[in-house]
Amino acid sequence: MSRLFRPARAALLVTAVLALLGFGVTPSNAATAISVGTAISRQDGSVASVTGYVVGQPTSTTTVVRSNFPNDYALALADSASQTSTSAMLYVQIPAAFRASYGLQSNPGLLGKQITVTGTLTAYFSHPGLKNATAFTGGGGSTDPGPDPGDYYAGTEGKTGAALKSALHTIISEQTKLSYDQVWNALKVTDQDPNNSANVIEIYSGRSISKSLNGGDADDWNREHVWAKSHGDFGTATGPGTDIHHLRPEDVTVNSARGNLDFDNGGTAVAQCSGCTADSDSFAPRAAVRGDVARMIFYMAVRYEGDDGFANLELNDSVSNGSAPYMGKISVLKAWSAADPPDAFEKNRNELIYSQFQHNRNPFVDHPEWVNSIWP
Repeated sequence: MSRLFRPARAALLVTAVLALLGFGVTPSNAATAISVGTAISRQDGSVASVTGYVVGQPTSTTTVVRSNFPNDYALALADSASQTSTSAMLYVQIPAAFRASYGLQSNPGLLGKQITVTGTLTAYFSHPGLKNATAFTGGGGSTDPGPDPGDYYAGTEGKTGAALKSALHTIISEQTKLSYDQVWNALKVTDQDPNNSANVIEIYSGRSISKSLNGGDADDWNREHVWAKSHGDFGTATGPGTDIHHLRPEDVTVNSARGNLDFDNGGTAVAQCSGCTADSDSFAPRAAVRGDVARMIFYMAVRYEGDDGFANLELNDSVSNGSAPYMGKISVLKAWSAADPPDAFEKNRNELIYSQFQHNRNPFVDHPEWVNSIWP
């Protein structure tokens, strides 16, 4: 009987000897991913798997870009998708074999996604980093939702009307402002087709179109100002002219057909925009996004109150506002918002803008009931 146990005893003896000599015996499933914070503090040349959110591409020791990525050679990870401090980021070198799948120039939609990278914990760009990566996984999951919106809206409790509008204005005015050129890449992320990561969805027509077909030619998509930029004459200036809470992809032809019209029901069919109608003084998008359009307009009327060098944007019940800083028709917009509540796409877009780009939210996506609280 004792002979049956000799192999096991021999294995135990070998393990003990290896331990005495300093060689660890680690089960294959014992490797557990560490946080970015741990990886930053453990720059000792050891091999580790690190899980974090993609927050940009490092281009120097203190610079991480979040758009216009120069190549596919590197990315930065953080423990939060909304992290903006480079001191809390891990710089990851991307080997050639992984660049097509994880390089940000080729895959800008990875921003905000959680991934796990295995490699050597050592400096990169003279900054805490990870090099010689042997594995990349993840990137298809949801973005970090960030803080509870209930905390974001602290101070609004019990308020209605002008008091609520004022409180929300103060909260959402704390934002990062984009340039008009940066809007292109932002929309490629916020309006990405959930069923085709190479495309964006046009707001009015609903058409899925290649991200690369942005421009000014017929059948390209361009940057539609849902609050028409002539209503307040803010143009494409950084601020209301570049606020992606109301900038959306749309076909050049459809964008031109909408022009600077107010919103209202009725009219005749719009070419290349199934479900859209227009007449001489108003435009209506397809029914599936009428609530989305209304909530973007409500956001603009709260965010821009005339205290930051731009016009005070307000709502009224007119469809002949011209270049005045007003947008209508408020009675119709309220009805659209009630009939078409926020869906998963609109909610995800709000999260992406908050976590990756402007770091402010559209309160009417989070709380549609506030529409009637402010405009009874």
